[in-house]
Amino acid sequence: MNTAKRRTVIAGNWKMNFTPSEAKAFIEEIKPMVAGKDNCDIVFCAPFVSIAAAMEAAKGSNIKIGAENVHFEDHGAFTGEVSAKMLKEIGVEYVLVGHSERRQYFGETDETVNLRTKAALAAGMKVILCLGEVKEQRLSGITDEVVGMQTKLDLAGISVEDLKNVIIAYEPVWAIGTGLTATPEQAEETCAVIRRVVASLYGDDAAEAMTIQYGGSMNDKNAAELLAKTNVDGGLIGGASLVAEKFTAIVDAAQ
Repeated sequence: MNTAKRRTVIAGNWKMNFTPSEAKAFIEEIKPMVAGKDNCDIVFCAPFVSIAAAMEAAKGSNIKIGAENVHFEDHGAFTGEVSAKMLKEIGVEYVLVGHSERRQYFGETDETVNLRTKAALAAGMKVILCLGEVKEQRLSGITDEVVGMQTKLDLAGISVEDLKNVIIAYEPVWAIGTGLTATPEQAEETCAVIRRVVASLYGDDAAEAMTIQYGGSMNDKNAAELLAKTNVDGGLIGGASLVAEKFTAIVDAAQ
C-alpha cells in the first residue's frame, strides 16, 4: 500500500449469500469490531434484496454498502436487472462491475463491463472494476497482455475526472473460490502492470492516485503480506467477508 498517494479499500463481496435478516445480523456483529479503524474504507457488496437491510444496520458506522452488479440502461425491458438510478435512489455508493463470475457464468464482456461502468459513474457511484486472467493465460505467460487489454477496453471513453471514482480489483480468475492465491510477488507485479497501463492512458498522476485492490482468496492469513506490497491498495474479499473475525483481521492488516 502507498497510503500517502491513495486510499486503501477493503471490500467484501458476499456473492449469493446472506438474506436480509442475515445481512442485518452480520453488520450488527461486525460494526463494533471495525469501529474506529479508519485507515481504510470498509465496504460490503450485498445481493440486491439484502442491500436495504445492510444499509439500515450500517447507519452511523464506518461501513459502506455496495451492490454486486448494475445494468447499463436507466430503464426498459431487462427482466431481472437493476439500474444505476434505482441503486442510487436507495443510497448505494459502491458497485462491483465485471466480476469474474459475472464474466464466466452470465456472459459479461469487456464491452458490457465498460457500459455498466459508465452507467454507474454517470449516476454518481464509485465502481469497483474487476479484471484478471484465467489459469491458461497465466501458464502461457500472457497475463500482462490480458490484463492490459482488459484495462484499456473496460476504461474506454471514461474521462480522467470520472476515473477518480474507479477502483480496479485485480482478481486472477484461477484464484477465485479455489483456495489458490497469487503470491505477493505475482499480485504486486500484475497490479503494477495495471497501474502502468492506466498511466499510459491518463498520465502518471492519475495512475498513482488510483486504488488497485487484489482479489482472489485474500484472507486473514495472507492479507498482511499482500497488503505490504506497494501497488496492492486493498482487497476484494470473497469467502472471508462472510466471517466477522476473518474480515476484521484483514481490516487490521490494512491499519
